[in-house]
Amino acid sequence: MRDISLLVNPASGGGRARETARRAIDWLRRAGAVVDELVGGDAAESAELARRAVASGTDALVACGGDGVVNLALRAAVGTTTPIGLIPAGTGNDYARMLGLHGSAPETAARVVLDGGTRAIDAARCGDRWFGTVLAGGFDARVNERTNRMSWPRGKWRYNLAVLAELARLRPLDYALELDGERRRTRAVLVAVGNGASYGGGMRICPDAVPDDGVLDVTVIGPVTAGRLVRVLPTVYSGKHVDHPQVSTFRARRVSVSVPGVTAYADGEPLAGTPLEVECVPRAVDVLVSG
Repeated sequence: MRDISLLVNPASGGGRARETARRAIDWLRRAGAVVDELVGGDAAESAELARRAVASGTDALVACGGDGVVNLALRAAVGTTTPIGLIPAGTGNDYARMLGLHGSAPETAARVVLDGGTRAIDAARCGDRWFGTVLAGGFDARVNERTNRMSWPRGKWRYNLAVLAELARLRPLDYALELDGERRRTRAVLVAVGNGASYGGGMRICPDAVPDDGVLDVTVIGPVTAGRLVRVLPTVYSGKHVDHPQVSTFRARRVSVSVPGVTAYADGEPLAGTPLEVECVPRAVDVLVSG
């Protein structure tokens, strides 16, 4: 890996990604790599820069930022032979958790880019959109939406305040699900579809999800009250919530979700309204991981 395209979102991590990128670039160049730094003015421009880098034959497309910019890299590289790498610099960093890079210093992550190995992982396709971690399709999606609208406070406190605000208006929703052709209807406050295990900065909503097993994990939290959900949510970080009697888990290659009034989020970004269908595409993209 000597010709590196580094896709940077300078705003990630409250602006810390700019310094993270500088440190990674300095290390890569000292190690002999040629680094082309890509910074778009918005998500659409960044996506186009990523697409052009892959088309030009770059050795690796490396994302520096949070889950949103990694998603742009995934979408550009999926179905090609170009591997994607990661210099973690976001707030949630759930891709970094999935790839074993959470908490890595920029120089350590840069070393993985040059000296690590590649791993083919699955990706989830929804129409012409792709994601790699988790789709949120209920209370969690509304929390994500509210968090994105808030400018204060920063970091996890903003997410926590959004949780409290959405708990105040929590109502069970009527879901129509289809899992590999098996239809079921249920009332629930949350349906999550995971290629990876976590979202929201380490919430292991689909704790047994493995990103190269060829299936999606589905977690359904039934019609619990706000008070009960408050007691369940802390256990999501350890994955113990699946032991709760109101929590059901499934696995499927294809998952359809229909629920009124919800915009699904995936990789922390708005994905689509429902009804929607998600398909696991095995070994869809190569990622750079520690050797």
